[in-house]
Amino acid sequence: MTDSMMTIRQMCDAYDVTPRTLRFYEAKELLSPVRQGQKRLFTKRDRARLTLILRGKRFGFSLEEIRQLLDLYDADDQQEAQLAKAHELGHARLDEMVAQRDALNEAIDELRGQLDWVGRTLNSMSLKQAAG
Repeated sequence: MTDSMMTIRQMCDAYDVTPRTLRFYEAKELLSPVRQGQKRLFTKRDRARLTLILRGKRFGFSLEEIRQLLDLYDADDQQEAQLAKAHELGHARLDEMVAQRDALNEAIDELRGQLDWVGRTLNSMSLKQAAG
């Protein structure tokens, strides 16, 4: 094994993923480790792809969107098409995340208002019981 190859265990340790995750990405043809019998050896290319996959998942991209970006990278050595598509998808995802955040903030504010009302109502009931 050369320094540029990593075993599945080394990949799991380095990227904090499970063997099942790596096998899943391999089955989805997002990673293509070198096979030596039952052993999988991951190349520098696989490591770069895994970094992009994990980043894409963290940002909420679907596996299909991630695949499209990885496929563009393979097809375009200058990476212009990949960067343009990543820019487009990134802006769309950012818009979705901002809308989700805004909806969540609105729900939080509404819940706070309801909890304040319930608190005031309970306090008022307690005061009436104490006086009565």
